[in-house]
Amino acid sequence: MTARTVMVQGTTSDAGKSTLVAALCRWLVRQEVRVAPFKPQNMALNSAVTGDGGEIGRAQAVQAQAARLAPHTDMNPVLLKPNSDTGAQVIIHGHAIGNMEALEYHAYKNTARAAVLESHRRLSAQYSVVVVEGAGSPAEINLRAGDIANMGFAEAVDCPVILIADIDRGGVFAHLVGTLALLSASEQARVAGFVINRFRGDLALLQPGLDWLEQHTGKPVLGVLPYLHGLHLEAEDAVPTTLSAQQPPPPPSPACGITSDLADVVGQPSRMASSFIRGSLRIVVPILPHISNHTDFDPLRLHPQVDFSFIALGEAIPAADLIILPGSKAVRGDLASLREAGWEAAIQRHLRYGGKLIGICGGLQMLGQSIYDPLGLEGEAGSSAGLGLLELGTTLQAEKQLRNMRGTLMLEGAPVSGYEIHAGVSAGRALQHPAVQLEHGADGAISNDGQILATYLHGLFESGAATDALLHWAGLREAATPDYRARREADLERLADAVEQYLDTAKLRELFALEEMSCAN
Repeated sequence: MTARTVMVQGTTSDAGKSTLVAALCRWLVRQEVRVAPFKPQNMALNSAVTGDGGEIGRAQAVQAQAARLAPHTDMNPVLLKPNSDTGAQVIIHGHAIGNMEALEYHAYKNTARAAVLESHRRLSAQYSVVVVEGAGSPAEINLRAGDIANMGFAEAVDCPVILIADIDRGGVFAHLVGTLALLSASEQARVAGFVINRFRGDLALLQPGLDWLEQHTGKPVLGVLPYLHGLHLEAEDAVPTTLSAQQPPPPPSPACGITSDLADVVGQPSRMASSFIRGSLRIVVPILPHISNHTDFDPLRLHPQVDFSFIALGEAIPAADLIILPGSKAVRGDLASLREAGWEAAIQRHLRYGGKLIGICGGLQMLGQSIYDPLGLEGEAGSSAGLGLLELGTTLQAEKQLRNMRGTLMLEGAPVSGYEIHAGVSAGRALQHPAVQLEHGADGAISNDGQILATYLHGLFESGAATDALLHWAGLREAATPDYRARREADLERLADAVEQYLDTAKLRELFALEEMSCAN
């Protein structure tokens, strides 16, 4: 039996595609359907390591959890990780094949298309339903030739499409009607209906617009999703601005009418930086030009005892108890940007006054004495001086380290788990005092004065015990870290509740052919 495939496409980036796919996956699990998420092509610097030893977009790992599955490389066969304004590292079936400029990748798309269809065939043979996430918008005229991310894929596998739009941006009807108008006749025919996302207000005031939309397009509105107060899902790529669950509701969407008590994001956050709820411990993270896996910090953003801020490189650098240097897809270039913005002097001053410093992955490499890229993997071949705070050096190599790991944090002997995604191999005396003892051996370093900790381990703060130990070390006397994994699971359940309450489940059951599956069983 071949799986029923349904695709979610958006009128814009950040319209809520990732979130709707996760919501539908968990709703289908509730219907006792064997479902898998799929994204043909993803462009993101937030990634996850799969059980089969590859790398996929972070959003697909969350969607796999929604489907109660282990992440697999077939769920995201093509991943593009930008390392310049015009180029990206290309990852096929979980493994990097090299860097390509935009035009070079455009010529490579036929090969990428074969990988996409191969992965979809494998998933279709294993599951009853495949829920597919598009990328960006299907109405990008300049990208239509050779498209494998949106309607090009839908046409290739002959699947229906749900079109989602974000009303909080304004112009939701123009987004939906305009997108539909720019599609070909066959593509228009496969749009099965619309979903409007992030609505706040009285639905009665929106209803005339919904009636007009259905009459004008001949397509049904499958539902209107509201803001869901306190909802948190890991961002696909954009650096988030949404606050913790304690935040006040944002102002109402344009023309939505009276504000309701439903608040917070269903969809992807915006790309700006901001401060978060004030707590006992102040933590700041610089937004590097090529910051990667910033989802590492989501547990800190949501922590009730932490005052967390992402700081853009052009902003003033505030005083903090803890500075964390994040991962980077272009470590030497981002280190140069960090220096230019004055962070090197700020970090030195921070340490002189007794502050604590953590480097994760690329941040670890920056803390060392040198970074050497002989193959030009992340830009022009050559070497750069590091910040010189740890006695180690790093050489970038073509083969990435990709593995999920468990171990023990040297602080308080706390258990920790996470994943490694890095091309660099570090060596030096600083590593004789590791930060973590992992299954494969020691990792990272703690400085002799105890002020600096560095590790290659992503997901460091998802372990409550490890986070408690790190916050103690950074100066918080009595840490009480919430269960982040339980929070993520609860929010996936809330998304399924939203599908039940706000979408037309009768139409969804028809779209996913659930009755036919019941008869077949």
